[in-house]
Amino acid sequence: MNALTVNFNSIIKLTDEQFFQLCQENELVLLERNPDRTLVLMPLSGGLKSICNCHLTAQLANWNRDEKLGVAFGSCTGFTLPNGAVRSPSAAWIKWDRWDVLTEEKREKFAPICPDFVVELRTNDDCWQRLQTKMQEYRDNGAKFGWLIDLETRQVEIYRQGREVEVLKSPVSLSGEDVLPGFILNLEPIW
Repeated sequence: MNALTVNFNSIIKLTDEQFFQLCQENELVLLERNPDRTLVLMPLSGGLKSICNCHLTAQLANWNRDEKLGVAFGSCTGFTLPNGAVRSPSAAWIKWDRWDVLTEEKREKFAPICPDFVVELRTNDDCWQRLQTKMQEYRDNGAKFGWLIDLETRQVEIYRQGREVEVLKSPVSLSGEDVLPGFILNLEPIW
């Protein structure tokens, strides 16, 4: 099932606090917010996508635990981007020096920061173009590096600052390059 965009702006303009509370009270629906403050409602993930996401997040978390260079996040984390959108990537990572400047209150909610690294996983239920737009939005808002991984076609799009999107077909692994030094994502358990 694809995402649904809903516009309540003519009725109510939700504050950041109200949007956060709405998300907390409706945990069975994944909500994101567009820059124009329209809401994006997405269904919960199915089992197969969740398993793939678990393998991805575990590898990122294990690398981060060993390297201690930043903070790794799973798929249930929302970030308020500089353009006002609130997005929840499949996985994300932020360098320590950027995370440390946020107050505890800002860390507890949808942190006002764009991750340095983001990943979006796609199954056949997800709109490819919507996820490509989302990846471009991350990059436009400061993400240095990102992967859009299509679980059905085994295609990966790599997003880097100031460069064209690179497309890989059925890679065995992905390198974290200079943003995540030494991180290699093994795609075998994800495919």
